[in-house]
Amino acid sequence: MSESKAALKEFQTEVRAWMKENVPAPPPFLLPLSFLEVGTEQQLDFLREWQHRVWSAGYLGMHWPKEYGGQGADPAYQGVVDRELGAANAPIMFNTIGLGWVGPLLLEMGTEDEKAKYLKAILSGEEIWCQGFSEPDHGSDLGAVQTRAVRDGDEYVINGSKIWTTMGNYADHMILLARTDPTAERKYDGLSFFLSPMKIPGVDAVPIRKVTGEYGFNQVFFTDARIPASTLMLEEGKGWQVAMKTLEYERGVQAGQGTSHWAVSIQIDDLIDDLRGFERDGEPLFQDPSVRDQAVTLIMEAKALALSQRRMRLSGLTSDFPMGLPLSSKYRGTEWARRMKLFGTAMQGASSSLYMGDGDAYRGGFWQRAYFSNFGMTIGGGTTQVQANIIAEHVLGLPK
Repeated sequence: MSESKAALKEFQTEVRAWMKENVPAPPPFLLPLSFLEVGTEQQLDFLREWQHRVWSAGYLGMHWPKEYGGQGADPAYQGVVDRELGAANAPIMFNTIGLGWVGPLLLEMGTEDEKAKYLKAILSGEEIWCQGFSEPDHGSDLGAVQTRAVRDGDEYVINGSKIWTTMGNYADHMILLARTDPTAERKYDGLSFFLSPMKIPGVDAVPIRKVTGEYGFNQVFFTDARIPASTLMLEEGKGWQVAMKTLEYERGVQAGQGTSHWAVSIQIDDLIDDLRGFERDGEPLFQDPSVRDQAVTLIMEAKALALSQRRMRLSGLTSDFPMGLPLSSKYRGTEWARRMKLFGTAMQGASSSLYMGDGDAYRGGFWQRAYFSNFGMTIGGGTTQVQANIIAEHVLGLPK
């Protein structure tokens, strides 16, 4: 065993012991399955305290520079922590947009003032971030953004609306894509990117009830909201460039996230273990060849996804299509998860129609809730259909 592997193994033992002592017991209320479902003050307070505890122990954003609240460690150490968080069934890190997209973006493209102002508060959970990209009439077509930002002295006046804004009603800041030049010849050239404050006059976040019955998404309305001109990233007209870099982090194409533990880990092994006690026509469920065939297909796909993640890190194995695996991982992963959770629901037979709140629902309707929640994953970061088009055009070189 090399010294680095030995060091990581020793660190893993340390983290595992810390988890055993510090992972809180489940609270008397429902916790969200992912950061997309944080919908109550109870949930928020619980998760904020947990994130702060993990960060205080030095286990969050470990590879971010020390001067911004990190540990300046090798990224492999954060990977160890994230795996142990999943293994311990620990609560999620709720401030995902800050930890996963804003933080890496600022470390790569932000000024020293921006890094000093925002990064530590992202890690500690003190300040919450949301994303203002999608709009009600334009969905995933970011080039068609119509929210306006008009310069007025040392401020910009914002008018418009954003949709699917995760945690927008709790957020302190928004990464905002807005149109500063409606006359630009290319629509992309008229867009600018802002680190916009949220808790100001003229900003109203309205929660949206999801198919699960939970909240988390919002529609945000800007009505003559005034934000400092200093919140502009880069310069006017460079918003598309910054937004595309942000999406690379959101889609997992680029590394640098403060953590990957933003959702409850639901693996194929969990599904198989859960279904072992079910029967069909008086026989164990997995005696049915059709059920076994579907289960084995899901198992093979899970293995392929895991191997693809490893292959992504070896440039010699991705030289034919360098961005193929990173761009397709979000598309394939979220769609596999949707089908896996649907299988876990459907195999319950008549009980599959029961949901949370029904006393007869298996595991309190866990698989049903997980299935419905997963639709948010197939939409966020670009819908499944948009992802397929990106892969077709930018990886395979197919025509529009």
